[in-house]
Amino acid sequence: MKNTRSYHTFLLLLLCGFTVFAQQGRQIEYDSDRTIVNEERYPGAFILSKVDNQVVFTHEGIKVWCDQAILYDEENFFKAYGNVRMEQGDTITMTSQYAEYNGDTQFAFASGKVFMRNPQSSLQTDTLFFDRNKQQAYYRSGGTIRDTASVLKSRIGRYYLEQEKYSFASEVVITNPDYVLQSTQLDFYSENGHAYMYGPSTITSEASTIYCERGFYDTRGDTGYFVKNSRIDYENRILEGDSLYFNRNTNFASGTNNIKVTDTVNKSVIRGHYAEVFRDKDSVFITRRAVAVALQEKDSVYIHSDTLMVTGKPEDRVIRGFYDVRLFKSNMSGKSDSIHVRERTGLTQMLGNPVVWSENNQLTGDTIHLISNVETEEMDSLKVFDNAFMIQQDSLGGYNQLKGKEMYGKFRENELKQVDLVKNTETLYYMRDDSGQLIGINKTLSSSISIFFEDRKVEMIDYIQNVEGTIYPEEDLPPNARELLGFNWRGEEKLNSIEDLFAGEEEYELTPIRGIPLPEEEEGFFENGESDEHLLNEKSRLRLEDLQERAGDTIPGLQENTVRDSIAQPEPLIGPELLESLPANDTIQPGNNEPRPETRGDTVSPAVIPQQKKK
Repeated sequence: MKNTRSYHTFLLLLLCGFTVFAQQGRQIEYDSDRTIVNEERYPGAFILSKVDNQVVFTHEGIKVWCDQAILYDEENFFKAYGNVRMEQGDTITMTSQYAEYNGDTQFAFASGKVFMRNPQSSLQTDTLFFDRNKQQAYYRSGGTIRDTASVLKSRIGRYYLEQEKYSFASEVVITNPDYVLQSTQLDFYSENGHAYMYGPSTITSEASTIYCERGFYDTRGDTGYFVKNSRIDYENRILEGDSLYFNRNTNFASGTNNIKVTDTVNKSVIRGHYAEVFRDKDSVFITRRAVAVALQEKDSVYIHSDTLMVTGKPEDRVIRGFYDVRLFKSNMSGKSDSIHVRERTGLTQMLGNPVVWSENNQLTGDTIHLISNVETEEMDSLKVFDNAFMIQQDSLGGYNQLKGKEMYGKFRENELKQVDLVKNTETLYYMRDDSGQLIGINKTLSSSISIFFEDRKVEMIDYIQNVEGTIYPEEDLPPNARELLGFNWRGEEKLNSIEDLFAGEEEYELTPIRGIPLPEEEEGFFENGESDEHLLNEKSRLRLEDLQERAGDTIPGLQENTVRDSIAQPEPLIGPELLESLPANDTIQPGNNEPRPETRGDTVSPAVIPQQKKK
């Protein structure tokens, strides 16, 4: 015969002499096929059990089903055994082997294959605490959450039902078919799949590894934003910066402020304050004080321009620079409007008003090619096409000049040793004796010329075919006749050190970075004191010490001052391992009227970081 709550209440009153019992809240209602009273073993309790239908409890918006239960009616408390199922509204369902519930405090505890489900995710754990007043659940014995796209595991977790948010700590792992995310602390929103990382975290996939200490990741949209100690490692590149954006769908990444892109295969580094990396195209775009450093064994080469682009596979990298290009190495420097460097062949092409300084020689022309030996990484030769002009400042103030249609130079041990000029060549040369006394000024025309250098000075000039020249005493050649047609001395522009890469450029103010806000500080799930005792009934399986948050078993708080959300000053674009004194505040000015390459924007839009729901 099916018993009801009213029948058992009537029976209890008869047995107990109409005892009046205090109630601290709405009483738990129940329905059971079989009810037994065993005062000797369970004083003051009903033993409820299933015959055809499970025992059912109802209280303040929840329903609980089980095969057997012990109900302490006066204390508004029950223990449920076997195939336990708890439902809150139409959104939360929890199953377990055992559960207990205090109707006065609305505090529940479940153990044994606990499974809690909402419309977007499910939680599996061994034991679970559930505070209905706070609308929070908590586990510390390890749990697994299954989302529509991923599986999340952690040792400690807290679930906020109203926000549909999980807070994880200690050994957090998200497994997705395309990647694995590991973190020490993470908030996850089951409604939209958004994850916020607040400690050392990695996202590892076949194509890349991401590291950050504060970041956001959309586990369903596969996009992310990282703002503290962040880096993205590809197979042959590493991207670092104050703010990084990542899109797994398009294999695209971008960075803002203090950017460093390292080519791990070709030993080169590119720095700037905005970068874009396209993994599928194996290309990098970087601007805002952009500088590329080729880390050669004997002599590193620095290229600075408004915009740098690196394309091609590692075995055939191409570097392109646009607008106000500046090049520096220990024994050579140069400037041009644009530059094209092919690492496989060692060819560097300088285009648009180029100038190269090799020791105390200035070379200009319409186009200049520099060729290095890819095996020894030393300069091999140079070529100047159309309007080739070489100037060397004389020790007493004059200028030795050589010009022709084309020029070819040969290096040995990184020093210019021979220059050949062809087609309509002219020279103007200050001739001196061994003591340095001026003998005269030689002006000569010929079909071609070969110049030989020793100790960085002109040792000999060999005029070839159709030679026509005159040596003028100094007083017979007026100053306005001492410059060949096309003379343009640009010595004041010469780069004499790495610092000159940014000479004359204005201070640069970094783009403000939108940080990822820290979560609001939460009170502990337990209060860690005697006040927790009210959550329990004296008949509970738990004891007060079971409600104490132990060291390592809670989600730690975070301090705001541990992270710079917006960087105030740029860091040196060339690291201390390469340069200790590079000016920190410089900017890039557009070079000429060449069309500017299209960019995707200045920084990551704040819209890509959804706001967290307020508690």
